[in-house]
Amino acid sequence: MSHSGTGPDSVVSFENVSKHYGSLKAVDGLSVSLRPGETVALLGPNGAGKSTSLDMLLALRKPTSGRIRMFGSDPYHAVKSGRVGAMLQSGGLMPEVTVRELVTLVAGFHPRPIPPETTMKRAGIADIAEQRVDRLSGGQTQRVRFALAISGDCELIVLDEPTTAMDVETRQLFWANMKAEVAEGKTLLFATHYLEEADQAADRILVINRGRLLADGTPAEIKERAGAKRMSFRLNRVDEPFLLSLPGLVNLEIRNDLVHIQTTDSDDTLYALLGAGYRPRELEVGSLGLEQAFIAITAEDDRANTGTPASPVEERI
Repeated sequence: MSHSGTGPDSVVSFENVSKHYGSLKAVDGLSVSLRPGETVALLGPNGAGKSTSLDMLLALRKPTSGRIRMFGSDPYHAVKSGRVGAMLQSGGLMPEVTVRELVTLVAGFHPRPIPPETTMKRAGIADIAEQRVDRLSGGQTQRVRFALAISGDCELIVLDEPTTAMDVETRQLFWANMKAEVAEGKTLLFATHYLEEADQAADRILVINRGRLLADGTPAEIKERAGAKRMSFRLNRVDEPFLLSLPGLVNLEIRNDLVHIQTTDSDDTLYALLGAGYRPRELEVGSLGLEQAFIAITAEDDRANTGTPASPVEERI
């Protein structure tokens, strides 16, 4: 399932990259590559090293060891040549200017600028063009940050938690705009803690924990990797000790007559239930959702590494 090879056509490649802060390994031997036209979600719990990885990619921090290549060059030159657009969590926007003035200013610095009117339309902020930047709501500020990221004709777009502070409607609009960008053949890398967003928007998901890559695959592959299936059904008579003894059982939840089970083998679990004379009603069997799979994968890694959890130091994780 791994796609971590660094082929000649890769847009970005991390080759055994580490970043240490004293004894803390924020990123620990990360090797991965992104191909043209991919939409890739970077998932990990707080302190996993997501923002540190993006900062190194954008030449804002230097790796302690390893090498990062972007468009066959080093990150600094790729960013400087205008091939990369980025939207980060940190850094304020210039106050006391209008949205139009700010977008126009940033486009003016870009080696390959796009007309500000076009950018504002694409980012869904044309209607707030005359508002002052320091008087915007959280969601509007995020959309302005996005506009700045796409104010030039870039081939790679990097977004760190782009939809924080957006309401559901604004978030949907944002992703519709983002998909239009990607449809033009651009590569998109985004970190998010909204797992349903990663599930819907990404072709490929990278799961990192403690600065290491744990899983790399399509959303379906990541769910499969967690191994378990979920079952739910109703029973007239609930016998908890018996249900706990079912083969393949990973997790059991009972609410009145409704039973929710996670199991590594849904067939075995069901046959054992039927074999004991139970007749479940309203039976549903399905794969784990991305959120449950993500929790299962990172929890398994945390159990394997019983040391102290990674802490965020001064980084934006």
